[in-house]
Amino acid sequence: MSYEAGMKALNLEFSDQVPRTEYSVAGHWELVKVVTGMPVETDEERMAARTEFMKKWDYSINWATCVSRNYMKNGRTTDMGHAEYATNGEDFRDTITNPFTDVEQVWALDPCKEYGEFDKQQLIREFEDKYDQLCSTRICGVNMGGVYITMISGILEILGWDMMLLALGSDEKKFNKLLEGYYEWVKQFYEAFAESKIPVFMCHDDMMWTSGPFAHPDWYRENIFPKVKKMIEPVKAAGKKILFTSDGTYDMFYDDVIGMGVDMVVMEPSNDMELFAKKYGKTHGFIGGCDCRVLLNGSKEDIYKEVKRAMDIGKPYPGYVFCTGNHIPSNTPVDNCLYYQDAYLELRKR
Repeated sequence: MSYEAGMKALNLEFSDQVPRTEYSVAGHWELVKVVTGMPVETDEERMAARTEFMKKWDYSINWATCVSRNYMKNGRTTDMGHAEYATNGEDFRDTITNPFTDVEQVWALDPCKEYGEFDKQQLIREFEDKYDQLCSTRICGVNMGGVYITMISGILEILGWDMMLLALGSDEKKFNKLLEGYYEWVKQFYEAFAESKIPVFMCHDDMMWTSGPFAHPDWYRENIFPKVKKMIEPVKAAGKKILFTSDGTYDMFYDDVIGMGVDMVVMEPSNDMELFAKKYGKTHGFIGGCDCRVLLNGSKEDIYKEVKRAMDIGKPYPGYVFCTGNHIPSNTPVDNCLYYQDAYLELRKR
């Protein structure tokens, strides 16, 4: 199924079976070893096993971006550390630093000067090289490129949560001016993507908390969504399929997100997926489904019910792609993951 099913979903065409994707479960090495029967000790072994795992679990969409804080290395950024998530806590980091000690330093920041302008042709080559590399290692499913640090995610890389919220709360007008400067800097990556050969684009921006927006909805509608829409316009005009991802709960902004010009949305389980399906399922794709907490702590009956709940919502719509919407962490019991896969295979037929 794989690639063909992914493209059908993006083009709002029905497949015989509901396509699927997953996120970091391909780094759940105990599960990967069981599913593939391959060793996972070295980086080379893990890369090969990850590719085989994604084939066996029949990924139709491969989530990816190219632009992250790696393009901010010429200027100041904040290190917020990293909680333990990966196997054996390999990703844990308690180094926390912030070069901005007061809001006056924030107001003085000029993102274009701080992080620099990049040669467009060089960016295009870098994006296409990354895309070609993904296509060679993720050989099933639709691959893509994209921007991780679109607006809020980019400001967070610069300021961190505490300083960002302090700055916004201290002087909204000055903060909005900073946002304008950041927009002028980050749009260069969208413009380069528009001229690249990459057919599918991921617009990522973690705008929300699980509880919803961290600022008044009007602030988003005045300062965030219009800027993202402007950046998307040349990518859309170039004929790319555009996906949007945000952590947290953004269902109050479904109309605003669709209004930015995206073709498909990626949502966590805290969002009302049924609401989106009823409102936009005939005109837009959506990726979402199960809550990882059910896989982590639930019984087989719980897992089956959760998969069925998601399938019952998504299956009637051609652009639906099934997944566990907030990742499957490496502490999820292997038997639960295997049963989850069995439930998907049983229920995916339309």
